[in-house]
Amino acid sequence: MDRDEIPPGTHYLLMLNTLAGSGTMHGYEIANAIQPTSDSVLLVKEGSLHPGLTRTLVKGWMKAYCGHYGWESSGALLLLLLLLPI
Repeated sequence: MDRDEIPPGTHYLLMLNTLAGSGTMHGYEIANAIQPTSDSVLLVKEGSLHPGLTRTLVKGWMKAYCGHYGWESSGALLLLLLLLPI
């Protein structure tokens, strides 16, 4: 394993640990919380957690609540997906 390589499953632990410590959050909040938790060693790019978040939902490791958030200026519906610890 290279020095810069992150071991498999690390992102699951980071997401679940962040969610467990802070309660209900959305994906963007989780991504922003990981950087200070890791002493700025890890920088999570926008959208990079989505596949992992989806897998944790499918595995039943967290739950989600989807609610209406508002409307964009283009008329598109904005939905808020809140992730809940189990």
